[in-house]
Amino acid sequence: MTSDRPAYDRRPTFDRPAYRIKQRLLGRPLTTERIGEEKLNNRTALGVLASDCISSSAYGSEEMLRVLVPVVGAAAFTLLMPVTGAILFVLVLLTLCYSDVVMIYTRAGGSYVVARENFGPDVAQIAAVALLVDYIVTVAVQVSAGTNALISLAHLVGNGFTGLNHLQLPVSVAVIVILAYGNLRGVREAGRAFALPAYLFMAAVGLILLIGTLRGLTGGLPHADLRAEGVVPVGTPGDGWLYGASLFIVLRSFANGGSSLTGLEAISNGISTFREPQGRNARRTLIAMSLILGVLVLGVSTMAHFTHAVPYVDGTPTVIAQEAHLAFGDGPLGTAGLVFVQLATALVLYTGANTPFTGFPYLASFVAKDRFLPRQLTRRGHRLAFSNGIISLAVVSLALLLVTGASVDRLVALYAIGVFTAFAMAGSGLTAHHLRRREPYRRLKIAVNAMAAGVSAAVVLIFAITKFTEGAWLVVIVFPLGVWALMRINREYRREAAALQNFPPPGIGRGRYRRHLVLVLVESLDLATLKALRYARELRPDEIRAVHFAIDEAYGRRLATRWGATSATSVPLELVACPDRRLRHAMLQLASRTTEDGQTWLTVLVPRRTYRNVLGKLLHRGTGEQMAKALARLPHVAVTILPFDVSWALRQLEEGRASRPD
Repeated sequence: MTSDRPAYDRRPTFDRPAYRIKQRLLGRPLTTERIGEEKLNNRTALGVLASDCISSSAYGSEEMLRVLVPVVGAAAFTLLMPVTGAILFVLVLLTLCYSDVVMIYTRAGGSYVVARENFGPDVAQIAAVALLVDYIVTVAVQVSAGTNALISLAHLVGNGFTGLNHLQLPVSVAVIVILAYGNLRGVREAGRAFALPAYLFMAAVGLILLIGTLRGLTGGLPHADLRAEGVVPVGTPGDGWLYGASLFIVLRSFANGGSSLTGLEAISNGISTFREPQGRNARRTLIAMSLILGVLVLGVSTMAHFTHAVPYVDGTPTVIAQEAHLAFGDGPLGTAGLVFVQLATALVLYTGANTPFTGFPYLASFVAKDRFLPRQLTRRGHRLAFSNGIISLAVVSLALLLVTGASVDRLVALYAIGVFTAFAMAGSGLTAHHLRRREPYRRLKIAVNAMAAGVSAAVVLIFAITKFTEGAWLVVIVFPLGVWALMRINREYRREAAALQNFPPPGIGRGRYRRHLVLVLVESLDLATLKALRYARELRPDEIRAVHFAIDEAYGRRLATRWGATSATSVPLELVACPDRRLRHAMLQLASRTTEDGQTWLTVLVPRRTYRNVLGKLLHRGTGEQMAKALARLPHVAVTILPFDVSWALRQLEEGRASRPD
């Protein structure tokens, strides 16, 4: 049988089918040298990293109203403005704080790096857990809100049609899978695909504000119906402080509105994706993002103030969808404008969920390098992305989505604690940083960062108290458990490193051994065993022994007879009785007896038959690894597993038969 391939190209193919499938799905692998090419310019970085932040404006004001409307009714739309003003004040503080972060710490990690450099690696794990939790919840929240935007479009365009509500969960799940796939293809591909929606959303909200302002000036801007079916219960304002709303309610509304600022840390966490000079480019992008976010949050709240767009119990139609509908009207142009706004909103929310897929893997790899997370998270994958981190984020986010039923209201209760804890850690770390240095504007920097840390810590406390019964208790419990888990991983890595560096360990390195013995474990007389025997001779030991543990005495006798009759090997076969079928125990006893003199070094060769097809793997059990683990405990024993590809042998046999003449 001849091959059509040229002689110089007749090389074995080592790519497994799974790898070839991966190439089809993800594209050709990128070499490590191309990491420098996988960087984002400022415009693309703004679209990719700012999507999470600016898209939060789509539901931040709504979450404030969700707390205020049931208590003070229509007065909530007036009270909304001072609460929004407080949110914008926090935005200014955090922007100044993180402008400092990206100029001083130009490695991925954001508040984690700040905390580690100023408080040590142990304290930094608080920031690590805060950011990791925030990333996970961000994916679930953004995707759920994006699906709400699509359902809201169907509700308003279809005059109350809500037949798509049952698609909330499956659509959200599908989007997370698509986002994970896009990021597994690499940073540049994700950037190009996910940058445009951010700019579309800015244009969409700008269009709402422009048309709404023009109609408001002419007296033609209508109000929403506060008694419509499905809206949240509308309360009645009382007398007293702030239209009858208690301080607790205002603080609770403020905490909900804090969700508008989530994603502000994304640029500092993903600073490694910027081109040089990274610090300056990241700061410019951060300032631009904060200005845009401030305009969007203020604009959405102002439109809600004038239109009385009110949240609905089931989340749809959303407040921003109602604002677009009220601003544009019911005509064909109004419907077209509404469709544009809702599609842009859905896209930016979905792509806002992409930001954690950029930041989470970088942060996880950074924490893993410090040995607080598994080292597998430090490895770059097929397309230079941190594939293990991307897959881990997708799996946990999907689990959270399934548990909460993709409900934005339920997810927001888990949202702001993580990100504001990270804000507090960043502000505190920078305060400590500037306290130790003599530099221009030192006192101003200390004051700004200390204030940012204090306000962020206050938001965490407010959120934990006011939202405790609505799900915040889960985050309060997860935080200490998460920090403990990271510390436990680090302790295990340190213990392993100490054990491996304890050289020479007991029983190893005490002079030279007088005798080297090689044992070849024999299951049957076949090509795998013969390969092991050939390799044993290459080791040039003092003695080679072939050993078969006889679980079945009749089979053992037949094997011995066949072994003695073959001319393929001159090594005699030794049968070791194993009536209790405890192979590892019998091997340990034999190895212990062989090396008990302290002068013999034992090498055990374990032939392992490998199978490429699923049926072969199911029909044969692999005991080589188990045997190796058992023998690894003995100080004078080395174990080598010698794989033999049975599928290759089968293919060679079939090709040989096919080439024979009839």
